[in-house]
Amino acid sequence: MRRLIRRIKRLSITALVIIIGIMGIKTIAFTSRQVNIASVEALPVEDGVADRLAGAIQFPTLSTSTTVDTAALLGFGAFLQQQFPMVDSLLERRVINRLSYVYKWPGLNPKLPSILLMAHQDVVPVEESAGSEWAFPPFSGEIAEGFIWGRGALDDKSSLLAIIEAVERLLKEGYAPQRTIYLAFGHDDEVGGLNGAQQIAAYFKREGIQFEYVLDEGTMVLEKPLAGLNQPLAMIGIAEKGYVTLSVSVQLEEAGHSSMPPSQTAIGILSQALARLQDNPFPAHINGATDLFFDYVGPEMTPLFKVLFANRWLTGGLIKQQLSSDPAANAIIRTTSAPTIISGGIKENVLPATATARVNFRILPGDNIESVLAYVRKVIQDQRVSVEVWKKDEAMNPSSVSGVNTFGFEAIQRTTQEIFPEAIVAPALMIGATDSRHYTEVAANIYRFMPVQLTHNDLSRYHGINECISLDNYKRMIRFYRQLILNSCK
Repeated sequence: MRRLIRRIKRLSITALVIIIGIMGIKTIAFTSRQVNIASVEALPVEDGVADRLAGAIQFPTLSTSTTVDTAALLGFGAFLQQQFPMVDSLLERRVINRLSYVYKWPGLNPKLPSILLMAHQDVVPVEESAGSEWAFPPFSGEIAEGFIWGRGALDDKSSLLAIIEAVERLLKEGYAPQRTIYLAFGHDDEVGGLNGAQQIAAYFKREGIQFEYVLDEGTMVLEKPLAGLNQPLAMIGIAEKGYVTLSVSVQLEEAGHSSMPPSQTAIGILSQALARLQDNPFPAHINGATDLFFDYVGPEMTPLFKVLFANRWLTGGLIKQQLSSDPAANAIIRTTSAPTIISGGIKENVLPATATARVNFRILPGDNIESVLAYVRKVIQDQRVSVEVWKKDEAMNPSSVSGVNTFGFEAIQRTTQEIFPEAIVAPALMIGATDSRHYTEVAANIYRFMPVQLTHNDLSRYHGINECISLDNYKRMIRFYRQLILNSCK
């Protein structure tokens, strides 16, 4: 017996030594994927750019679930033509569906595939009750305290204006690109892009245009992004999650009086179904874009974290557990669900026969709409509860994952490291939805990145109160797009 125990101990020690050895080898091999590039000179950008962005913000180009502000969008289109005369006169401008725009800057070498830079014109509404909480009126475009304030300052008029500012400047410099560059500005991104980006993409498809790469809004440079990483992190979105809303409903044959309630009511049954969904989240996965994210970030982390992320074959469970505790991190490793609307009942003393909830899902690449539907039905497992897709035309499967060993990613990475030399650059999963999802038939490689450096506190300004962008950040955006065009046309 003692001999057996000694043998088990020796085997255990041997196994431990082997595991430690493998971990050490993998950690040593876990080397940096950053490109060794010097920063470029920060070219001066005139202060007048702030006035033009402020002017753009003053057009309330609102999108709601039922309408867009046509007058504001038409006014904004005229504003762009007036403020950027060289873009308007030297680039070919095409109007799509009355309110969206495509600009074409022909290249000197027509054999080179074109690139596409995107942004959207529309913004989300401001809640009336929140208006008084804004430091400055949300459509004032106020320039104060080193910031440009107002709805659209971050999402997404700063990107749109910065792209045009960069092109206007290059035109003034007499620059002519080697490859053709397209600009596309949809007008209804905030409500799905069906009348804007989708129609623009259809136009490109009819013209037989295939892009070398597409760049849309997306992830950004984030300060203090992760425990164990001290530098800012520039996240280039190489994929985005899918989107579907499910209608979860209960329909009973009879209602009744609240003085004689049955053991289970429609609202009670629906509540149990939603509770089951909350208690049984989708499985976590570290794969695809998220796996690549850790391949780029891990080597730059402090030693302990570097060991953990270099050995995900062993530490994957621990990493998933830690990421699951943070909402933002949790969103990059699993399909998420969130009940957003619930209804049932018409009077306090009447039992409703019907109760309904809408649950929004952001779908991880690897899952799809059908698998989400099947999982939800399996978890709820109640024949009294109906689960159906709500607004099928708005549901989208996850995007494909764009490459990192491509001309497009390398151009964006190089430009990012030149303009944000202090940042670590990594591919990432975009957890929101962008207009770029409509372009899959005209581009194999689609990227999502907003060249702006923010803190965690700034993130709440997206669609929130006191949306603003610093003047320094905005000027750096203009430099980024100018440099990206140069890097893409060498």
